[in-house]
Amino acid sequence: MSLAKIKTLIRNIALFILVAILFASCVGNKRLVYLQKDDLHENQLKDTVLREYDLTYHDYKIQPQDILSVQFTSITEEDFDIFEDFGMGGGNIAGGQGMIGLRGELVDPQGMIGFPIVGKIKVQDMTIFEVQDTLQSIAAQYVEEPVVKVRLLNYRFTILGEVNGESVVTTQNTRVTFMEAIGMAGGLTELASRDNVKIIRQKGDRAEIFYIDLLEEEFLESEKFYVYQNDIIIVPPLQQRPIRRYYSQNLSLLLSSVSAVLFIGSFFGFNPTR
Repeated sequence: MSLAKIKTLIRNIALFILVAILFASCVGNKRLVYLQKDDLHENQLKDTVLREYDLTYHDYKIQPQDILSVQFTSITEEDFDIFEDFGMGGGNIAGGQGMIGLRGELVDPQGMIGFPIVGKIKVQDMTIFEVQDTLQSIAAQYVEEPVVKVRLLNYRFTILGEVNGESVVTTQNTRVTFMEAIGMAGGLTELASRDNVKIIRQKGDRAEIFYIDLLEEEFLESEKFYVYQNDIIIVPPLQQRPIRRYYSQNLSLLLSSVSAVLFIGSFFGFNPTR
């Protein structure tokens, strides 16, 4: 067999392998589109409600190590307002996460925060609004017409894996869906597996592990549709990831190496048929 025929054969084999890899690395729309239903590709009437889902949301309950912003206002004169200097945890949080603890009230291991005059108040397992009403009721015993505003400063979750921006996200919004969480991380990459996202959720001194499917529209009514405090979200890659990222590069390198060897061999008069 001549050198030219060998080179042609090698190139044809390489082309076949390359085409096979390209087909194997293709990712269809059904692996990428969030919250799908069987009518995904059908024409639908515009401005028509196709389906309705009941969202399942559980108000977040305060836990130890949470940091609360507590702000008081009242019509009592400043000289007689015992809450004047308490709860300076509000305001702008742009100073960075490291400053949050200096501006908020830390919930201690017993689930309590300090309170002027009264002492410690238990807030664990209460919602933000329940804490707000409780503190306002207590403050009303000492000042006129108090208004109390409570916010959670360190509601956070971690998102890792096939996202455009792995990060620990801190927000004051305790009602964050997984779709919003992904948006906060810059969205998922093309090679992210959207139907097998791993969640690690802390429950006291235990950790629960479960998986969610972001491709199914019915996920909207799942009790797991919302992110919880300290959730860890791990987005795995599709099986096509190593093919797309490595095999094609390695194949190009292999073809270049073979071509170089054959060229050098032909230059020095190498004849593989001998």
